Amino acid sequence: MAIPGLLHELLTAAGPSGHEGPAAAVWRAAATEFAEVTSDTLGTSFARVRAAEGAPTLAIVGHIDEIGVAITHIGDDGLLSFSELGGYEPEQMAGQRVLIAGREGMVTGVVGRRRLSREERRGERPSLKHSDLHIDIGATSGEDAARLVRSGDAGVWEGEPIELPNNRLSSRALDNRLGAYAALEVARRVAEAGDAAIDVVAVAAVQEETGIYGARTSAFSLDPQVAIAIDVTWATDVPGGNPKTFGKVDLGGGAAITRGPVVHPVVSDLLAEVATSEGIDHCFEVYSAHTQTDADAIFVARGGVPTGLVSIPLRYMHSPCELCSLDDLEAVIALTTAFARRLTREMSFLR
Repeated sequence: MAIPGLLHELLTAAGPSGHEGPAAAVWRAAATEFAEVTSDTLGTSFARVRAAEGAPTLAIVGHIDEIGVAITHIGDDGLLSFSELGGYEPEQMAGQRVLIAGREGMVTGVVGRRRLSREERRGERPSLKHSDLHIDIGATSGEDAARLVRSGDAGVWEGEPIELPNNRLSSRALDNRLGAYAALEVARRVAEAGDAAIDVVAVAAVQEETGIYGARTSAFSLDPQVAIAIDVTWATDVPGGNPKTFGKVDLGGGAAITRGPVVHPVVSDLLAEVATSEGIDHCFEVYSAHTQTDADAIFVARGGVPTGLVSIPLRYMHSPCELCSLDDLEAVIALTTAFARRLTREMSFLR
């Protein structure tokens, strides 16, 4: 299975939290082919596929932002200090190449680390901290650097997606361009089928990595009768992965259906029923508290939104080489599409 063209476009468009414009533009352009497309002041994008007058709404939410960096200071030597947009370990940053959205376009840089002292090199080396790192864009002075970038400019890791054997894909920003792509693809398939009893609104939410803000505001404005959040989740089939913590979630295991207090039991049970009846590969992930996804904001919006969470297993999350199975992505899309087509106007979620 080759990487879908739209997904490739989304993965190669920069869009860190709060600066999602380029990725959102790709998503909206694709959505205009089959849906009513709108956006809000935060930058969240909506693609509505209408059923009939007065139909209730299913919101399918995948956040479109990725982790990145924000330039905080330009030194007299031309080196750039930065802070994190989203959370990741400093080891993931050292020695990487980055792309910064500068004054007149993208600026390439490399990430260097502070040189260790002789004493540090001879003794037990200190753990790496974000403050030990800087970005070098080749500037000869602070004035030279300031012609290219400003404090507050945002950047992301540089690198093309890599197709691997067994339908596997490695790239930056799989968290969560996969979810944003899947939400839009579900809406497209629903529009193509033309038999849904409810309105389906795909949502490319912004700023999940820094506070789940786009999902919060969009759930309030849409006031959906039911919602599905699509995100990635930690695969357990890697060294250090522990299925005893949240459940067995392997690459190639299919769509990960969440169970727990945040998700509505009617929604999670129906997802499981649909997956079984449709022969869609799936597994279960269990959260006894918050999920750290958009679902956490959606389910408590307004008077409460019955919410489900379906995830794509992911290795090496929040790194420049995140890795997924395209088969799992297809399982999530197929499951969510079938779920949307099963919903009726009369379905009750009262508990």
